[in-house]
Formats: sequence, C-alpha cells, structure tokens
Amino acid sequence: MNPSDEIKQKMDIVEFIREYIPVKAVGANFQALCPFHGEKTPSLVISPDKQIWHCFGCGKGGDLFSFLMEMEGLSFPEAIRQLAPRAGVTLTNQDPESFSKRNRVLDAISLAAKYYNHLLGTPIGQKAKDYLLRRGLTEEIIKDWQIGYSPDSWDSLMFFLATRPLDGQKYTATEMAEAGLVIKKDGPGNRFFDRFRDRIMFPICDVSGNQIAFTARLNPDKDASLEKTGKYINSPQSAIYDKSRVLFGLDKAKGAIKERDFVIVVEGQMDAITCHQFNFKNVVASSGTALTAEQISLLKRYTKNIALCFDADAAGQLAADRGIREAMLQGMNIKVIIIPHGKDPDDALRQDLASFVLAVKESKPMMDYYFSKITAGLNLELVDNKKDVADKMLNMIVKLANKVEADYWLKIVSQTLGIDENILRESLPVNKELVPVKTVEQASKVVVKSREAQLSELLLSLIIKFPQFADYVISKIEVDWLEGEDLGSFYKNLIIYYNKIKALDYESFRAYLQAESQEGANLLDKLILLGEKDFYAYELESVQPEIIQIIAELKKYYLQKKIALASRAMALAEKNGETDKINQIMEELKRLNDLQRNNQSN
Repeated sequence: MNPSDEIKQKMDIVEFIREYIPVKAVGANFQALCPFHGEKTPSLVISPDKQIWHCFGCGKGGDLFSFLMEMEGLSFPEAIRQLAPRAGVTLTNQDPESFSKRNRVLDAISLAAKYYNHLLGTPIGQKAKDYLLRRGLTEEIIKDWQIGYSPDSWDSLMFFLATRPLDGQKYTATEMAEAGLVIKKDGPGNRFFDRFRDRIMFPICDVSGNQIAFTARLNPDKDASLEKTGKYINSPQSAIYDKSRVLFGLDKAKGAIKERDFVIVVEGQMDAITCHQFNFKNVVASSGTALTAEQISLLKRYTKNIALCFDADAAGQLAADRGIREAMLQGMNIKVIIIPHGKDPDDALRQDLASFVLAVKESKPMMDYYFSKITAGLNLELVDNKKDVADKMLNMIVKLANKVEADYWLKIVSQTLGIDENILRESLPVNKELVPVKTVEQASKVVVKSREAQLSELLLSLIIKFPQFADYVISKIEVDWLEGEDLGSFYKNLIIYYNKIKALDYESFRAYLQAESQEGANLLDKLILLGEKDFYAYELESVQPEIIQIIAELKKYYLQKKIALASRAMALAEKNGETDKINQIMEELKRLNDLQRNNQSN
C-alpha cells in the first residue's frame, strides 16, 4: 500500500476537516459552510464512508489531501509529509534529486532546530539556558517549544548540516541559504557563514507545526547597543516563510482556541510562551508587528473572538490599533486586555497571576477601549477636542459591520460631545475598505449552473445512489439530453459498465473510470455526494416519481433547444429562398412540437 492510501485508511476525514471548520451530521454524511467561498447555507458535503468531500457552491472537492492542500496552499508531497506523522505512517527516504525543494528546506530548518536545542543543553549553551531558567521558563517548556542556542561561531551549523546529516541527507550551502540559515559573503569565492551566532533561538512554526524560521535573541551577556544586528533578528523572507502569514504559537494554540472560542494575541514570543506555561493555551504572538489581514484570516478558521494584549508602551498601543483595524475589517468580535502590572504579559504573569487572570476576564470591548483612550485627559468643552474625537470615532464607527452597534456608538458620541446625532450621521466617512474589490479569482469561485446542468447531475446522482433504477433511466433518456461538462462521456461509461456488470459498486466503478481518466473518477465522487446531500432521506418508493419528473424536464429543455435551432434554420432557408429545405424543416418542427405536447401531457 502506498503512503497516501495508508494515511487515508488511518485518518478520519470528518474529524480532520472538523479541525478547520464546524461540521454537522446530516443523514449518514456531514455538511459544512465552505471555507473556500462566502456562503450562508452549507454547500460542502463530506462522506465518512468514502472519505471524500465536495462543495456544490464553488466546485472544489476531493479527499483529505486536497482539503489540506486548499487550506494551507501545499503541494501533494508536502501534504503527505504533514499528515504522515499524524497517521503513524513512516515515509521512506527519497532521492534528493526527486525530493521537493520546499521539503529539502523544511528538513534543513528542522535539523537546525534540533542542533540548536541540543547545544542549549551542553556547556556551550549553559549561560543561555541559565538565562531562560532565570526568566522562569521550565525545562519542559524549553523542550516543548524546542528553544535552542546558536554558538558564537561563523560556520558550526553549516559544517553540521553538510557533514553530519541525519537519514543520509546532506545539505548544500545554497540550500542552507534558501532556508535562511546561512548568508553568502559578498566578493569572490562564494563563501557562506552562519546567519545566527551567539543567540537564543526560538523556532517559528506554521499552523501545521512545520518549523519554517527562527527568531534569535542576542546573548543576554552582550550589550545590545553595541550589536549592529539588534537585540532580536529573524529569519529572512523565503519560499516557506512569510512573516505576514504566520502567527507564533498558532500550531500549539489552535486546539485551545477552538475549544474556548476565543484567542488572545500578544506581541512577543516570550509573552506567548509564558502564557502557555501559565495555562493560557489559547495565546499566539504577532512577533512584534501589527496584525495583518492574512493573520486575521488564519485566526478566523478557529474563532471570531479575539482579545488583543499588547505592551503598555507606545509601540505596543500602536500595534493594538492596527490590529483592531484589520480585525474589524474581517468582522471579528474584538476586545482589548488592559495589562495591570508590568509592561508586557510575561512580566505581568510573573508579578501577579491573579490580576492577569482578572484582566482577561474583564477585557474591554474594542470600542470602549478606543473611546476611553482617545478622550483620556481631554477637555471635551473645547471645540478642537470635540472635532478631533468625533473624527477619530466616526472613522472607527464606519468600520463596524453590526448596524446596531454602530447606531449605539453614534448616540454615545453625540451625548458625550454634545453634537447632534444627525450631524454625526451626515459626517460618517465612506469606508472603502469594507467594500472589497473582487479579484478575477474571487469572482469565479461560485459556480453557477443552468437548470439543465443541475437536473442532469441530479439524475445521474440518483442512478448511482439507487442503481435499482438504472435500467429504467437507460431505457428512457438519451445522452444528448444531458448538459454539463463531461456528463455525456460519464453517462456513456456508466451504461457500458452497468450493462456489463449489472451493478454500480463504488470502488469497482471508480477504478473502471480511473483507468480512463481521473476526471471521471472525480466526477463520480461529486455525484455520489450530491445524491447523499439531496436524497439522503428518500425512501425507495419516492425515487421513481423523482426520476420521471427529472427526465420529463430534461426532455422539455432538449426539445426547446431543438425547436429553437430549427426555427433559426427556417428563417435562414426562407431568406435564401430554399423551398425544399423549408418543407423539410417544417416537417421537423411539426414532429418536435408534437413531442413537446406529448411530453407536457405525460
């Protein structure tokens, strides 16, 4: 058995998809709101029996690998690599030349993290480890987050990756540079040197737990003011690391975020690690930058409730404001945690845990926080102050997706500033950010099908779900009546297979279709799920009346098209004065109209 089949056999697709989106049992299957296009009613159907899924809104579908690839933007080999450990499947070593470039880079970073973590426990890294322990981190937390130490050397990591490989893999200097682990020196000779030297290393993981980069803190014994590269440095942007699309700790926090239905966002890595140590498991870090739209989208997979908990200094407050803006644009429910002691969550937790717990419980709704902040210390009797506060609040109110909340805040601002509410309403700016311009890709996400195409798919899905009626349908319907991409060829294959086997076993029929094309097998999966979605509650006696009605409608649409074509041909023949052709077309039109009347009366 190949690795992908073994993984699918050992994993439950429903439970896997449930990690990303809420799913609901409907009959023997499950349905969910599709995460790949906006919708208000569930279009995504999951079959636990066949381990497949399909969205009837945007047309995406497949197995658990395709779902993961769509959600995380991974290639198939990357999806296998990610799921294999979860399924307990061991992947055999691959030839370096055939192994994907991305996986080579991921492996190099993973091995570097192990190397740094190992050195932290040796005499070389003892001072760095003593510092972490003094900061209050436990041995367990250090191991769990795989914190490490990069030695004060120009080439120790490079030498290790090149000459002491695990599993027979060797890494070139070019691969190490692509992973952000080494830097190429300017000048002749193509010389490289280690990027991180004499620093405490914090691995950064993507949402799936793959180590993709590092944050490196300067050795505490050194004077940061004398260091050209700064107290903290990060891995550079690379093919696998985009800091705007990553949240530190999300791989460890996502389960708790879903369970508690809210996320706390802090600023620094130590803040996040300390929070986890104190059992605040639903905490992630923005790594010292303002939250981005991509990061908010990541969080929305798990919750719509977000609490921002940034440093009390000016930079932290600015980051909070930007984060608020991005979260508002995506309709998040936002609160702000006011830190009671210390300048950051790390200090606050260690100084007074009870006060920090209370601060989380009493986190302020975002608009309350913002209004208090911009009015603090101002004399609101002065016109300039009134104008400044009104402008700032109106720019926030216009971003509120909830009209009731917006109305409430217009009243509060009106009462507080003594400005007529109607004047404030007239002064509301146009919020262009809340009217996003659709890209071509976004505009084409929802698949709109004709009535004939929908009926064609429904009829085939009924045959597959209730093969007892296959003989009846085959005797009543012609291939030309079906409309939809590949449906005609699929129906022909169905007829051939059924007439030969006199059955429609899923596995056997799918293998038969797959031998001809993967598209046919994919279409079978889609039709099976369509049948489960629309006809899961049908009793056998209800099926034939449904089939008869669908066939009648398909015949009606087919005859209407034939009549329209004949009418256009008639007009052309009359224009050209082709008497014989006119007579032939008139006979054909009479025949078609008779068929149409008979179809309507049946």
